[in-house]
Amino acid sequence: MIPQNKLDEELTADFEEVVQPSRTYKLDLERKRIVGYCDGREAIEQAIYKALSTERYDHLIYTWNYGAEIGKLFGQPIPFVYSELKRLITEALTQDDRIDSVDAFSFSHVKNKVHVQFTAHTTAGEIEITKEVVVS
Repeated sequence: MIPQNKLDEELTADFEEVVQPSRTYKLDLERKRIVGYCDGREAIEQAIYKALSTERYDHLIYTWNYGAEIGKLFGQPIPFVYSELKRLITEALTQDDRIDSVDAFSFSHVKNKVHVQFTAHTTAGEIEITKEVVVS
């Protein structure tokens, strides 16, 4: 016999979803230092930079959902890199709940470097990003 609660209809979960602030440490990439705090759009731009600069599965401190698998593109043909880079960037960035979508990709390459430009649609508006990937 399964116990039944007479109050099943009355039991409801009353809760509110609270959006956490995106305040984080501000990185000075030129001097390789932390210089205060940033929030909002600047924090999202920094999160995009960090996610695309971190190789997925390489660091135990991060979950397996964090980072991008860009390192596996090394040595691959340029047309393959274009198609995979789009998928890998989208996959890496949409893990962040502040980033809704990623689109408007454009690619170019010079020798062994692929340049990609794209737009990230975030809670703070559209952010234009440029990334350079060395493929050989």
